Amino acid sequence: EVDFWIIPIIQGFVQIEELVVNYSESSDDDKSSPETPPQESTCVDDIHPTFLVVLISRRSRHRAGMRYKRRGVDKNGNVANYVETEQLIHVHNHSLSFIQTRGSVPVFWSQVGYRYNPRPRLDKSESETVPCFRAHFEEQLKNYKKQVIINLVDQTGREKIIGDAYLKQVLLYNNANLTYVSFDFHEHW
Repeated sequence: EVDFWIIPIIQGFVQIEELVVNYSESSDDDKSSPETPPQESTCVDDIHPTFLVVLISRRSRHRAGMRYKRRGVDKNGNVANYVETEQLIHVHNHSLSFIQTRGSVPVFWSQVGYRYNPRPRLDKSESETVPCFRAHFEEQLKNYKKQVIINLVDQTGREKIIGDAYLKQVLLYNNANLTYVSFDFHEHW
């Protein structure tokens, strides 16, 4: 009876754009080759196909907070500042979807202070972290099936302690549906 008074909202971002691909801007080499004769278009949309692109980012209500003040995982497996971003593309009555999630490293850690880039610290032991790490990824795998984890933590600097704890938890969890990739973008900056 109160549905009339409830307004559904998301904390996030939504953008919808219609895009047109103009093939006439491609080089002559891209248009055809001697082995491939040019093909005739069968549909007006094939000349300049129209795509509908939708981008939706949804921020979790669990463990939202300011950077440096909210980090890591909680006892229920919720990670700080978790965001799910979905990209949808619709063309010729076909829809494609790609979902990417991001959040804080799912171990118990924090950063104290407001100065630029405070030193991170682990707040709980490896054994205390195991059930919460497991809860986080069981929920992820339930929602998204297989996952590729990309660890963006600095692998050599002050964040190394967090990256090492993350890798250790992945190895302890040992789930075939998780693929772990360490990418230190600080090296490629």
